[in-house]
Amino acid sequence: MAVPKVAAPTRVRVSQGVTEGMVLRRVQPNYPPLARQARIQGDVILQAEISKEGAIENLRVISGHPMLAPAAIDAVKQWRYKPYFLNGEPVAVETQITVKFSLSGG
Repeated sequence: MAVPKVAAPTRVRVSQGVTEGMVLRRVQPNYPPLARQARIQGDVILQAEISKEGAIENLRVISGHPMLAPAAIDAVKQWRYKPYFLNGEPVAVETQITVKFSLSGG
């Protein structure tokens, strides 16, 4: 008797630690000049979907300073990832991405 193939989920939630190792291209955000002048720094946390092809989709801000969020989104939209495979099939991934803004440059 043949075992029916279980349909793979079309999207899985993966931790930020796992997706960190999947980044092929990371674009650093441009520090907004007004935020730099105001000495605003900190993390912007984004919710993202990584497509089966490794492109960023459905990007939205979870938290972070409003002056920093647009720069984080512009940069992360350009990121590319290795496809995530589940049972040998590429699947879309839901994850969080943290973009750090630091005036010390680190």
